[in-house]
Order: sequence, then structure tokens, then C-alpha cells
Amino acid sequence: MTLTLGANNPGGVSGWLLHFHGTTAYALIGFLAFAEAALMVGFFIPGETAVVIGGVLAGLGRVNLGIMMAVVVVCAIVGDSVGFEVGKRSGPWVLDRRPLKGSSGVRRTMGMLERYGGPAVFLGRFVAFARAIIPALAGMSGLRYRVFLFYNALGGLIWGVGYTLLGYIVGVSFQRILSTAGVWSIAFVGAVGVVVVTVQLIRKRRSRRGNGAEIDDIDSSSVSGP
Repeated sequence: MTLTLGANNPGGVSGWLLHFHGTTAYALIGFLAFAEAALMVGFFIPGETAVVIGGVLAGLGRVNLGIMMAVVVVCAIVGDSVGFEVGKRSGPWVLDRRPLKGSSGVRRTMGMLERYGGPAVFLGRFVAFARAIIPALAGMSGLRYRVFLFYNALGGLIWGVGYTLLGYIVGVSFQRILSTAGVWSIAFVGAVGVVVVTVQLIRKRRSRRGNGAEIDDIDSSSVSGP
């Protein structure tokens, strides 16, 4: 996953989301966490990217960390529950549409779900492709909803809190870098100045030594001449 902190990449999701704060940021991050499995937008925009950006915004002081965590966790769990119902009611129709039709990833994920059941729902939360499709596959497989909900909630809690905290750490570190950039810039310019002056002094000293040697050669040749 690539994260661009600067907003100078307007075409990227990261740069776009970093423009927001407050209620708008909560709504956008929450929607992307919800829609990853509910609307299967995770095939195009991984939910973890949005969640990390939510943490970055908290680190930059644009949103509250605790509220962002709560929004992410709740939206992720609810979104997966919607995905479960979609799979239960319209699973075959969904799987017959691109990009899922004939996908080997769907077959592998279904095999993992049939083999491990509820724990596969938990593990799938931390794999981008599986995170988008496993709720619908769980609904199709006949897995009992209360079993699904337990593992879905457990995975959503760990995933939401973990990735939000990761983004928060990045955001705080970035803010510290910005706050100390002026001091480091002055120190860097000062260091460069010292190096330049030192090099000039060395060159002048070598030039003087060279001129002195030339004078000695001229004096010695004049003395030993005819």
C-alpha cells in the first residue's frame, strides 16, 4: 500500500482525502470502510487506504482519533453485514458479474471459507481481495449469521483500530517533521557554509605552498647559474 502524505497528488485518493476535516472526513472515511464489502468498492479502492488516511487526519489534528476509530469500526462491521445479506439473497447473480466472474481468487476464498468457517471471516478481514468478497461468500455458504457476526466484529475491531493507529502515528510524525523543518533547514545551510569555507581555505593554503615552492626553485636556479 502506497501512502502519499502531500496533497500535491490531486489525482490520488490519498491526496484527495487529506483535504477534508471534521464531519466531512468522518463521513467519507466511514463510507469507504462501509462500502468496501457492502458495495464491493474494495476491488477499486482498498478500505485500509481510507482508514490509514483517517488516522493521518487525526495525527494532523483535523479529526478526533477516538471518534475516527469508532466510525471506522462500526462502518466496517455494518458494511460486512450488508455484504453478507447481499450474498445470501443475490450471491450467484453477483458472482456472475465482472470482475468476479471466473475469478480464481473467488474460488480460493470460497475454499478457505468452506474449510475454516468463521475464522476465515476473521482472517479475510486482513486480505484486500478477501475483505471485499468474503462477507457475500459467507452469506452464500449458509454460515449462520451470529457466527459470521462474531468473527466479523472481532476482525473489524482489530483492523479498524490497528490501521487507524498506524495512520495516526504517520500523521504525528509528519507534523513533527513540518514543525522542525525550519530548524533543520537552517542547520543544513549552516553546515554547507562551513564546508564551503573550509574547502576555500584548504585551496588557498595549497596555492600558497605551491607559489612558495616555485619561488624557492627560481632562487636556487639563479644561485647555481653561470
